Amino acid sequence: MSTINAAASGQFTLGDITINRLGFGAMRITGKGVWGEPEDRQSALDTLRRLPELGINFIDTADSYGPDVSENLIREALYPYDGLLIATKGGLTRHGPNIWQPVGRPEYLRQAVLMSLRKLKVEQIGLWQLHRVDAKVPEDEQFDAIAQMQKEGLIRHVGLSEVNVQQIKNAQRFFPVVSVQNMFNLVSRGHEAVLDYCTENNIGFIPWFPLAAGELANPGSILDTLAKEKGFTPGQIALAWILKRSPVMLPIPGTGKVKHLEENLEATQVQLTEEEFRLLDDLGRKRQ
Repeated sequence: MSTINAAASGQFTLGDITINRLGFGAMRITGKGVWGEPEDRQSALDTLRRLPELGINFIDTADSYGPDVSENLIREALYPYDGLLIATKGGLTRHGPNIWQPVGRPEYLRQAVLMSLRKLKVEQIGLWQLHRVDAKVPEDEQFDAIAQMQKEGLIRHVGLSEVNVQQIKNAQRFFPVVSVQNMFNLVSRGHEAVLDYCTENNIGFIPWFPLAAGELANPGSILDTLAKEKGFTPGQIALAWILKRSPVMLPIPGTGKVKHLEENLEATQVQLTEEEFRLLDDLGRKRQ
């Protein structure tokens, strides 16, 4: 039995729920194009059931993953979720592999929440995140609908995905924003201002696609050299950099295989010096 544990990543409190910072993203337990059942269903279930054994108590999913497939697998593998925070999202519709269409009409958002409650078999969603702000619907209408569901007790805490600082501030007029989920990794740094705002205001920042390193992972690169010196993979070094970047950072690397899950968790064992961190930070910024 492996001794690695997500507790080594540190802890963060979302609203009133404390989690280990390194979580799990459940998008990859679906089929190709995030569509349909996974190719290896048993492997996906085994991966999910391994999470609590490794101390991973924060799982991020969405009704659009599959659609429905990810939430259904999580229920099958982990219900009744003892000690786990299952965060889900709504607001994106699916019409085929790799096709995503935002729908932010209040009645649709309510339907998304009610369906997620049913699929996850819970009476309240611990963290529900608006998957995208729909540009075709006034923001205030979307935020007000979410606020009403929170008041009803359907949602405990609320987060946003792929938003800018102004949108966070707009949403905060309706409800406390406890998390923001934007694309962010060593070489995708377009949301630095959002991350800084979250850090200053103690809002959890959930970077999706956290392992990407682009050309920095090429053989002979600084990242590759560091990885070999420390006995880790470039992806593990990139994930360690993400964790060190901010105390509010909550990375959610995803996989459908137990071996890859354990490899990702080993990133918590990486020790980056301040000099190494700054070197990677500078190189990553130059790739923008």
